[in-house]
Amino acid sequence: MTDTTGRWVRRFHRVDDAGTRLVCLPHAGGSATAYFPFSRAVQDAGVDVEVVAVQYPGRQDRRAEPCLDDLDTMADALAEDIEPWLDRPVALFGHSMGAMLGYELTRRLTAAGTPPIGLFASACRAPSAQRVEFVHQRDDNGLIAALRELSGTDSAVLGDTELLRMVLPAIRGDYTAVETYRHRPGIEPACPIQVLVGDSDPVVALAEAAAWRAHTTGPYALEVLPGGHFYLDDQLVRVMTTVTARLREWGTRNPGSHTG
Repeated sequence: MTDTTGRWVRRFHRVDDAGTRLVCLPHAGGSATAYFPFSRAVQDAGVDVEVVAVQYPGRQDRRAEPCLDDLDTMADALAEDIEPWLDRPVALFGHSMGAMLGYELTRRLTAAGTPPIGLFASACRAPSAQRVEFVHQRDDNGLIAALRELSGTDSAVLGDTELLRMVLPAIRGDYTAVETYRHRPGIEPACPIQVLVGDSDPVVALAEAAAWRAHTTGPYALEVLPGGHFYLDDQLVRVMTTVTARLREWGTRNPGSHTG
């Protein structure tokens, strides 16, 4: 059963006494259930972490809501809605678009005096390393081709015309949000940033991932893993090991971090 508090956050496995909460943000076109395997793996490992995932509007149980195609608007809405989940130390894990959204959410939470203890930026160029791209302006066939290149959407979905008609508006909205995003000078996070990237990612060069160093005044680390843009699918155990190690480290660094 999935727990819901507010409109944006979903919890698949409740851990009432967890010392840390990890808020996971999906990739463009993704949904909260993308993190169900990770949540289950963390629970099965008995780690002192509760995993929750963000559900963007326009998909699954929020399918009737209009998609948001502006990253700053998404970050503003999420920052307001996530408040009930800040009753214990919180870290953010974002994959691809989710990492960029996680960064902007971190800026907002920092400005509000409730910063996360750390940010995991996965398979994403740094905010200052964005390219000018127009995938969101392609026709449906062009958008589907881009999805196939990344292997980020289930092949059964890509082969089902009816399903595609249902999910393409959300995917196009997400691509619009990513490709029209422009980093603005302002408050940078002081929390640690752990960057993860696949060694054969077709859309994130190593230098673009390493450029995240400029976006925190705190500690920074980069880990390169085998795989492409969705390396996470095949590297779940290794990613979980990195995440849990960093969370222990960050918790020690911020022993008094609590916003409740």
